Amino acid sequence: MYKKEIGQYIDSHKEEMIEDICRLCRINSEKMPYKEGMPYGPGAFQALEEALDIADSYGFTITNYDNYVGTADLNDKEHQLDILAHLDVVPAGEGWKETEPFEPVVKGDKLFGRGTSDDKGPAMAALYAMRAVKELNIPLKKNVRLILGTDEECGSSDIAHYYSIEKEAPMTFSPDGAFPVVNTEKGGLNGHFTADWEPSAALPKLVSIKAGVKVNVVPGKASASVIGFDKEVLTSIAAECEQETGVCFELAFEGEAAHITAVGESAHASTPKEGNNALTGLLVYLTRLPFAKCPQITMLERLLELIPHGDTEGRALGIAMSDELSGGLTLAFSLLEVTQSGLSGTFDSRCPICATKENVLDVVKKNMEEKGFTLHNDSMRPPHHVDGNSDFVKTLLNAYESYTGLKGECISMGGGTYVHELNNGVAFGASLPGTDNRMHGADEFAVIDELLVSAKIFAQVIVDLCS
Repeated sequence: MYKKEIGQYIDSHKEEMIEDICRLCRINSEKMPYKEGMPYGPGAFQALEEALDIADSYGFTITNYDNYVGTADLNDKEHQLDILAHLDVVPAGEGWKETEPFEPVVKGDKLFGRGTSDDKGPAMAALYAMRAVKELNIPLKKNVRLILGTDEECGSSDIAHYYSIEKEAPMTFSPDGAFPVVNTEKGGLNGHFTADWEPSAALPKLVSIKAGVKVNVVPGKASASVIGFDKEVLTSIAAECEQETGVCFELAFEGEAAHITAVGESAHASTPKEGNNALTGLLVYLTRLPFAKCPQITMLERLLELIPHGDTEGRALGIAMSDELSGGLTLAFSLLEVTQSGLSGTFDSRCPICATKENVLDVVKKNMEEKGFTLHNDSMRPPHHVDGNSDFVKTLLNAYESYTGLKGECISMGGGTYVHELNNGVAFGASLPGTDNRMHGADEFAVIDELLVSAKIFAQVIVDLCS
């Protein structure tokens, strides 16, 4: 019912929706230090204010939950459906070519800019779905609420705050994944480890390593400083390692010191094969240099043995595994800092349903300890699964098939979404199968037609679940 009306409404409001998305994407809403009244800093606060202003202008009832979360309600009837989206973004990162990160621009059929696909574009698609139902005067018996969070990328403490006040809706979907329906999300282990040693003054030596921006981002750049090498040695080994790894090495010289920047390709940590890890590439390079023998270099060699360049399945750590329902384990070495006397590192592992503390955490801890590293984790994040045969999931799949002509089915993903801790929550949209939006990478984009069809699908779901 109402498919024709919904389609015409969304198509006629295309330009308006794009402009509202751009309003939000012009705001750098990555997590910043706390300020009074701004739990995640001024950027997230500004994005939330802007989004609630947009929702208010379209006649929705808005509520601000202490600047953690904002909501827009379609009506005042019984609570039936939550749509859970977020307004915060990952850092801009390096390597943008199509536009500056916070200067959204339409080029061809795509809208480029940080947040266009993750998750400001889908958030506005959901708002326009609600707007279509409201302005078409489609009668509903129950309420749908759009929940707009501001800390999804850094732990979801915003949603924990919200659910300490409000109850979970009977049904929830988050447009922060992919179509058709993601009803299974892997568990996770963000493995934090350290090691210490006695510093050495022997030359040539490594001064420091600094790599990574966030635990859930495959590093696109990594840097190191060394002392005591001839320029020719550094240059020739860089050429060899570049050919071997695909990671480029930029060298800058300052007296006896050389500054090395490894340049790979960033990606979301849930799909590490889509990137080229600059951190592990840098370790390959450094372990080929003829340093003076010392504990620091020995530990780097051992670290590379545990997490070799290109090993995105945890094979060397002894934890590679998979199951039919959720797929294979993935691993991304995402953060590393090395000084003269120690190191601190973190890897991001997305673990299938068959993963347990015994076959993942305990194995990693044992294998790292044998090489002199201390893993500080005592627990893992459990996986999430919703029955694919439920009426809720079937309704989502039917709407998806109706508007796309594609087969609807349940899928698994490595990325955790807002619904991970909810009893009856799934990820639903907003990209179609085969689309790589470069989430968390340079030149992130949303396909405009996919945002439009998402809005249509969401509107149909609201009608089907709340009438």
